[in-house]
Amino acid sequence: MERTKRIGIIMHGVTGRMGMNQHLIRSVLAIMAEGGVALKDGTMLMPDPIIVGRNADKIEALAKKHGVTRWTTDLEAALADPEDEIFFDAASTAMRPGLLRRAIDAGKHVYSEKPVSEGLDEAVAIARHAQAKGVKNGIVHDKLDLPGLLKLKRLRDLGFFGKILSVKGEFGYWVFTGDDLTPQRPSWNYRAEDGGGIISDMLCHWRYVLDNVIAPVKSVSCLGFTHIDSRLDESGDRYTATADDAAYATFLLDGPDGDIVAHINSSWCTRVRRDDLVTFQVDGTHGSAVAGLHKCYSQHRVNTPKPVWNPDQPQTLDFYEGWDEVPDNTVYDNGFKVQWEQFLRHVAEDGPWSYTLVEGAKGVQLAEAGYQSTKERRWIDIEDLGL
Repeated sequence: MERTKRIGIIMHGVTGRMGMNQHLIRSVLAIMAEGGVALKDGTMLMPDPIIVGRNADKIEALAKKHGVTRWTTDLEAALADPEDEIFFDAASTAMRPGLLRRAIDAGKHVYSEKPVSEGLDEAVAIARHAQAKGVKNGIVHDKLDLPGLLKLKRLRDLGFFGKILSVKGEFGYWVFTGDDLTPQRPSWNYRAEDGGGIISDMLCHWRYVLDNVIAPVKSVSCLGFTHIDSRLDESGDRYTATADDAAYATFLLDGPDGDIVAHINSSWCTRVRRDDLVTFQVDGTHGSAVAGLHKCYSQHRVNTPKPVWNPDQPQTLDFYEGWDEVPDNTVYDNGFKVQWEQFLRHVAEDGPWSYTLVEGAKGVQLAEAGYQSTKERRWIDIEDLGL
């Protein structure tokens, strides 16, 4: 007979777009709809979320809409309930370290969106605090479970590239200013005083993507820029955009066959003419590949054309030909959901889990180095955190 075990999850900050869609609806509620997470002994681990927020009307409406039976505005009471073992946060970065510390002190296992904090010292302190208190802890690393990047990593692991030489990444899209169409990102993203900035947002991602899919990051040279300095907020009022809205970063990676150069452009001020909102091209001696969110295309050296530079004649080669799509040889689930399942198993039965708050601190470290590089116009080496 199948057994079911309940696990209580305090979910804070899930009225926002990312927290609501990816974490509440497409992860926790989706796991519940599938009957829970299967443990090694055959038990089905069933999440029981409680939504916590400051706006009672907003969280009550969210709970009712999605059939969540528990919600509250009293965070202290939620943290004091021993029946809820996990605290999850997807609210603002500025509030996160304090919230995580309170949850850790209450004996909760903690799982958090990134970045874990606005500064490295605070990120390291929170990681050490979780270690000292002996609680399980995790940071969201969603892009690692995207089908495109899983395929790219598989090519690396199989030796497809030969010696990896370089990585070229393009991320971003045009975020409307409000002067024409409604912005598709919240206004705090563009105010440095509120924790906004594309360097702090995206270099945290690029740290775990490069470390895990290609090779560890050794150093960074970055230029952050505020291209658009005036936008309209949610009320239609004009404000000064003080945060960086584009970052042009070059990384040196510690590859197994020598240094690898990676360059990633991140921008909320660009219009997309490529395969996806984010693409990564990896070039190696034996082959190259280009991955987006879901698809990945590869070209082996035996399929590589031999173009000849002749600016006086129209190009006759179709450079999209000769690339083969890496097939979907397995079923890919929602990346956020996959990681929730992994973390729940980690809490319930000490299942494998590598993405602790230490990894979150590494992401903040790279973002901080990016800001330092921007300010000082120089390369910044990435030191071992000693955690």
